[in-house]
Amino acid sequence: MLEKASKIYVAGHKGLVGSAIVRKLTSEGYTNLVLRTSQELDLTIQADVDTFFKSENIEYVFLAAAKVGGIWSNNIYRADFIYKNLMIQSNIIHASYKYGIKKLVFLGSSCIYPKESAIPIKEESLLTGPLEYTNKPYAIAKIAGIEMCTSYRKQYGCNFISLMPTNMYGPNDNYDLENSHVMPGLLRKFIEATKKNTPHINLWGTGNPMREFLHVDDFAEACLYFMKTYDGEDIINIGTGQDITIRDLAYTIKEITGYKGEIRFDTDKPDGTLRKVLDISKAAELGWTHKINLKDGVRQTYKLIKDIF
Repeated sequence: MLEKASKIYVAGHKGLVGSAIVRKLTSEGYTNLVLRTSQELDLTIQADVDTFFKSENIEYVFLAAAKVGGIWSNNIYRADFIYKNLMIQSNIIHASYKYGIKKLVFLGSSCIYPKESAIPIKEESLLTGPLEYTNKPYAIAKIAGIEMCTSYRKQYGCNFISLMPTNMYGPNDNYDLENSHVMPGLLRKFIEATKKNTPHINLWGTGNPMREFLHVDDFAEACLYFMKTYDGEDIINIGTGQDITIRDLAYTIKEITGYKGEIRFDTDKPDGTLRKVLDISKAAELGWTHKINLKDGVRQTYKLIKDIF
């Protein structure tokens, strides 16, 4: 039973998701959080992770640590993405079994699903077809993490659960223009173009692909909710169940940032998967739904970051 004084390790607490989980736990009165930066603890080194778990007497784990990036970085740094993610999650999951962790929440990604999945994407679509090539190494690492949780549950009785979030955005996102996901990348582009009064913005692709976006604070709430209420083997999709074209998202961000110039789409650049929205009926049946609508979430995020760039 998760209690306010339970010792909770949030792996990856400086990132988008991990920092949101820390904010949520702190706001709910959880006082015994164990946090380590990547400089303090290299999660790819098994011996260091083992020593850390052995000494800390951790009870609960949120596994939010991962190497993440957008289409460009996923495609270019394929070896880094599969190696680092496999090492991080393997070391934490195994140490959690070895040192008797009461419960672990593993965080996957909607990119685990086949490229041609039926829409909306159900959890049962996993491993039913080929993956999107650009992020295949990352997706395979995440699929391995899901299988590890299931296998340790079956062999050792570990209470390890897996949540699959859709595309997320919010505070502490990565706004690097080469390595970011679509939402933070667009926000930064529009903020900078507005300040410089740039006459037009060039965006990759046709603008036609549709994507689902979830505010990271909603996801953090889901993580805590299912840590407290769900002990099942099946993975759970976490999203809004609503999607928007990249084109419409761009014009929404244009409106929010007050950009006055023209939006141009570079159709020679790749679109990626044309549509990806999750079936969230399982999460809803288990009692969780998102609260922050897209426009409000983008506006909140814009206000937080508009003076940074």
